[in-house]
Amino acid sequence: MELLVCRNPKAAQLYDIEDKLEVGMVLTGSEVKSLRNRKADLDGAYAVIENDELFLHKMHIAPYAQTGYTGHVPKAVRKLLAHREEIDKWRGKLTTKGYTLVPLQVYFKNGVAKCQLGLGRGKKKGDEREALKAKAELNEARDAARRR
Repeated sequence: MELLVCRNPKAAQLYDIEDKLEVGMVLTGSEVKSLRNRKADLDGAYAVIENDELFLHKMHIAPYAQTGYTGHVPKAVRKLLAHREEIDKWRGKLTTKGYTLVPLQVYFKNGVAKCQLGLGRGKKKGDEREALKAKAELNEARDAARRR
């Protein structure tokens, strides 16, 4: 059973996602409470590999109201949990110019907070126009099929 917390809709617009990976998240109690209330945002967030570990930067998790003075920092750097082989495989791909790790969504799976990362290559201006043109052509073809 999965409970979706938030998505990153800009990821599909700005990047061609070539590969996906599900990773765990290291969180404090107040961060988990805020995520369960769906008080999170992935806008502008990105992941990096530092010292053989994955970290998530610029993800906003709103402060939990009932926490008091022991709350968390909303845009703190959060550690992500993945197997060593996966991190090594992705490090090799990230050395290629134009690739980045983009968080696609955050959700709870069997009560555990998970983040889906995508290996994305940045789209150029022309790529966006081509994608919009292809989408418009697909919609026109669907409309024509409905009319018949």
